[in-house]
Amino acid sequence: MSPKVYITRKEHFNAAHKLFNPKWSKEENERVFGPCANENWHGHNFDLFVTVAGTPNPDTGFVMDFKQLGKLIKSEIIDRVDHKNLNMDVDFLKDKMPTCEVFIIEIWNILAPLITKIQPNASLHYLKLVETPGNFAEYYGESL
Repeated sequence: MSPKVYITRKEHFNAAHKLFNPKWSKEENERVFGPCANENWHGHNFDLFVTVAGTPNPDTGFVMDFKQLGKLIKSEIIDRVDHKNLNMDVDFLKDKMPTCEVFIIEIWNILAPLITKIQPNASLHYLKLVETPGNFAEYYGESL
């Protein structure tokens, strides 16, 4: 039986958004989303934790090269969201509510197949998206 090891890469980015359901009135949006429905947007300093699980390669000792994982996260996620308006500038969030929950699922959908393609002995195990020191979402790719 091969040992399963988990490696985690942390990335940081800044982005703005607003939570607003166009089907609702301004008052209903403000009641449900509070200050997050601000017409003039609001921003966060996000931290993204990406955990990959796999068996260390016998030649390198790596589950996945951290540099390679960092480059992948940067090119596929960070470069597309950093200093952007999540509602208006991010293609993979188009027509979606940019909550932490929806955002993390979309990040998973991008990274999971790419990690397995690059490193066949590894897979995306876990994501954690920290929006504020007290608010974050975690996702394991599971459905209810």
